Amino acid sequence: MEARQPAPASLHARKRQKARAAIIAAAYDLFAERGFDAVTVTEIAERAEVGRTTFFRYFGDKQEVLFGDDAGTVEAVTARLRETAARAAPIGDSLGTALACVRAAVVPDPAEWTGDPARAALLDRLLRQNPDLKARHLLKQHLQAEHLVTALTDSGATRPTAVLATQVMIACLHTAMEVAEDPGEFPAAVDRALRQVGVLRGTPED
Repeated sequence: MEARQPAPASLHARKRQKARAAIIAAAYDLFAERGFDAVTVTEIAERAEVGRTTFFRYFGDKQEVLFGDDAGTVEAVTARLRETAARAAPIGDSLGTALACVRAAVVPDPAEWTGDPARAALLDRLLRQNPDLKARHLLKQHLQAEHLVTALTDSGATRPTAVLATQVMIACLHTAMEVAEDPGEFPAAVDRALRQVGVLRGTPED
């Protein structure tokens, strides 16, 4: 019996996706041209050829445009973590195993990380230049961490181990953000940070 194919998106849904993508593209273009602080919501809306009301239908402010795909990213990372943990040795209270699982889920391959090199490089530059933007990014990471903790505990990790593994990974991600000179170096920078704290023991077997 053939698997049922997902129903195509409705016309309304496609229009919403198109408008949202246009806003994100316009914002990135303007941020690249003028910097983050010099761009207004009105200018983003005008460049995207939508009204301010439409902008705020999708994003609470211009900072949110840069993190517009967070929900989808968290969902994808959590799914990868569950899949990786299912293939790994029982986690229990093994910090090394828990961290290897989180690393495999959170840190993409260089090719994935640089899927859109221009946007990745711009976001990296904006986070370095704008303390408020970086603070929003870090807050979002901490709020998302609980999803990883839940995935680890559901996969057999003790909660203390799951919490510690997630927080160590966040610290290593922050370190990599500071020291990596371009987005393509980010995965290697994360691994160096993990080795320095002595907890990277390799990734779970496929």
